[in-house]
Amino acid sequence: MKKILVSTALLAGVLSYAGGFRVSLQGVKQLAMAHTSAHAEDASVAFFNPAGMSFIPSKLSIVAGGFGASNKVTFQNLNTLQSTETDNPMGTPLYAAIAYKPLEKLSVGFSFTTPFGSTIEWPNDWEGKEMVQKLELKSFYFEPMISYKFNDWLAFGASYIYARGTVNWDKAITQFGGELNLDSKASGHGYGFGFYFRPDPKLDVSIAYRSPVDMKAKDGKATFKFPSASVYPLLGLDASGTDSFKATLPLVEEYTIGLTYKITPKWLVSADFNYHGWERYGKLTLDFATAPVGNQADPTISVSPKNFRNAKTFRLGTQYAFTDMIYGRLGAYYDESPYTDENFIPETPSFNTYVVTGGVGFKLKQFGVDVAGGYAMPQARDVKNANLGFYGQAKATAFYLGLGLSYNPF
Repeated sequence: MKKILVSTALLAGVLSYAGGFRVSLQGVKQLAMAHTSAHAEDASVAFFNPAGMSFIPSKLSIVAGGFGASNKVTFQNLNTLQSTETDNPMGTPLYAAIAYKPLEKLSVGFSFTTPFGSTIEWPNDWEGKEMVQKLELKSFYFEPMISYKFNDWLAFGASYIYARGTVNWDKAITQFGGELNLDSKASGHGYGFGFYFRPDPKLDVSIAYRSPVDMKAKDGKATFKFPSASVYPLLGLDASGTDSFKATLPLVEEYTIGLTYKITPKWLVSADFNYHGWERYGKLTLDFATAPVGNQADPTISVSPKNFRNAKTFRLGTQYAFTDMIYGRLGAYYDESPYTDENFIPETPSFNTYVVTGGVGFKLKQFGVDVAGGYAMPQARDVKNANLGFYGQAKATAFYLGLGLSYNPF
């Protein structure tokens, strides 16, 4: 027996999540207003549009913050009525940014974010155990950037993106009564640019683009564990049960248009439209060194169809200044899933989701403190993935809490 069928849909979903499934938690102030982008009060604008650095009021701005993100997914087999629920630990996305104006028209900055990262944990004996038991993901984005202000109302900015990520995935192999662990690091490069407009003191307009990023996993480690040592030679493996693999994960571009309008000196409204080019992610190819995971023609190469589609997000937020020191914020947005019910995967479950957000901000001279929260209402899905033989109904809940700090000394 030389062939073993290893589902690669999980790894595909995981590493694409590391560079492509947008987790909207890159600014506490922004989250409170539905994660809208046309806000240039401090360095938190850097991740959303580097051109916005030119409109920060202070010469130097430093921000940092973090979130607690909790989510739970429930899957029910509609034939047996058996229900399974994840036991996911709380995620802790972080961000930090700095912006500085060495010249009147020139701004430079740096943004650090963890925009993609989570852990999903299903029971070890659930019906989808051959697809996933536990998945742990971490990612880090490092972005140096520059912005030039042409005049009082227009600036252009650009950034270089260096992305690194790790993933660890456990699943069962019931064919031999064993287990498989995939552990890998991946990295990729990309860029971003944007224009920031202020044609009127009451109006900010942000137009930004983030390029595709190909996350390359070159030295992935696959560890097979079986009760009987006689299985390993059948797979071309030594007694350690380890193999290596490599893959290139195509991640997608993102377009954003945002605006903020000051209805009164104390009250502003913001809106964003995001477009994600997920059609680029049609399939994933994994190349193993030895393990026969593919078909007869290419036994060590496995191709997993993904069939993702382009997706959109619509955001609306508002802020009201109760005093010069206290600000209240509210927002709501709708986020489309990048795949249909026929392509649903339990490793990176995705839903069409409505989210409501809110928060408060405090300004204390040079310092700012912001708190925010969000409650997500994912819409239930009828799972019909014939490729994986996975059918049923999936539901989810999620909420977010965040604390951000800012410092604008001069």
